[in-house]
Amino acid sequence: MTDTNLILAEKLLQACRAKDLKLATAESCTGGLIAAALTEIAGSSDVFERGFVTYSNAAKSASLGVPAEMIAGRGAVSEQVARAMAEGALRKSLADIAIACTGIAGPGGGSADKPVGLVHIAVARGDDVTFHSEKRYGDIGRAEVRQATVRDALSLALEAISD
Repeated sequence: MTDTNLILAEKLLQACRAKDLKLATAESCTGGLIAAALTEIAGSSDVFERGFVTYSNAAKSASLGVPAEMIAGRGAVSEQVARAMAEGALRKSLADIAIACTGIAGPGGGSADKPVGLVHIAVARGDDVTFHSEKRYGDIGRAEVRQATVRDALSLALEAISD
């Protein structure tokens, strides 16, 4: 875990604590790294409610309620699926805010339309507002794409809380 990601995780936990918000995660390409960053911080249990690692398409549907037709039509790596993951994590948890990400970390799996390094991040709030960010990191290496996603997901959550 990078120092930057741990600093962002601590800031997010403090911001949630200040607003009495509970937090959940729904992760695909990061495989639980966002939850790991949050739980690396002592005392995070008063804010972090739960995490979903939904790496397969079936898991996205079964655990988060992402419609299989949406995944088939848009692809797992899409804005619509990221938003549905975040909104599903909110519905399936006791959280007030949920962070989700889906992407192609590489080294393979990319295409012309969806290259390696493409990641969609979404943050859903309990007031029916969902933020989205599309990132195109490029083929910078699997670990680097995953850590960059953690950084940008935590940053988007901070933005969503302060909005």
